[in-house]
Amino acid sequence: MIVLETNYSKKLGLPGYSSHQFSITLKTEIADLAQVQTESNRLYQLLQQSVDASIKEVGFLPTEVPIQNRNGNGNGNGHHNGNDTWECSDKQKALILKIVEEHKLDKKEIEALAQDRFGKGVKALNKLEASQIIEILLQEHSDNNKGNGRRFGSRYQKAGAK
Repeated sequence: MIVLETNYSKKLGLPGYSSHQFSITLKTEIADLAQVQTESNRLYQLLQQSVDASIKEVGFLPTEVPIQNRNGNGNGNGHHNGNDTWECSDKQKALILKIVEEHKLDKKEIEALAQDRFGKGVKALNKLEASQIIEILLQEHSDNNKGNGRRFGSRYQKAGAK
């Protein structure tokens, strides 16, 4: 008797610097070495499908730690104060605000875009997420893109636009 032990594992990154991982290990017996490749392929497909089906359930996610508690003093870089606290860098914050102001964008629509993409508001976006929002805004509103339509659809509009 020949014993095949197979394992399939997958790890996914989640918001808030979280991740989850799931793996399945399976042992089976085969009678002939000629069956190894066929059985291995079958088990791989079975394990992959099973892990993929199970890992879709995200389960518990840690809640965001209030910003004032992250650095112990609530004023980690000297730029956080009350409701005007942003998770991204100061340069990213400035660029987002600049794009919104220069193109007279509706802040509610930008907030909705962030909620749609990342499940949180603009101020709560981390650096990677803020970079993606900036990229979208720049693509949508660059001088080279004027009049070319919207690549990502009209998820947000300029303030006062109909």
